[in-house]
Amino acid sequence: MGVDVISRFLADAVVVFHLAFVLYVVLGGVLVLRWRSLAILHLPAAVYGVAVELAGWTCPLTPLENALRRRGGQAGYRGGFVEHYLLPVLYPEGMPRWMPWALAALVAGANVAIYGVALLRGGRRRPWRGPL
Repeated sequence: MGVDVISRFLADAVVVFHLAFVLYVVLGGVLVLRWRSLAILHLPAAVYGVAVELAGWTCPLTPLENALRRRGGQAGYRGGFVEHYLLPVLYPEGMPRWMPWALAALVAGANVAIYGVALLRGGRRRPWRGPL
């Protein structure tokens, strides 16, 4: 296998990992309802995910993927992972400027609600029956 093939494979692996991280940021609080110890990993990830959206930062995985794509003979892309892969699916051309704020509010609100349920449950250990 040449460098091109390996670089393309690694770029695709970065995309899969990036998507898994985004899903964990959005939905990881649900896992905390079952396994409270995951909160130590999920809370920083959720705070980071919301901060990236609100501040307009670029996640370090995006430049890594772009560098691997260029090394593999493919073109990189502008913007971040969410703008490149997720928003075109959810919101085609002409996305309003307020959309990143709405996404950040949605993620933050969902996680605050889920953690609120987890706190209300207190020390009681119950089998998973859904978020409410």
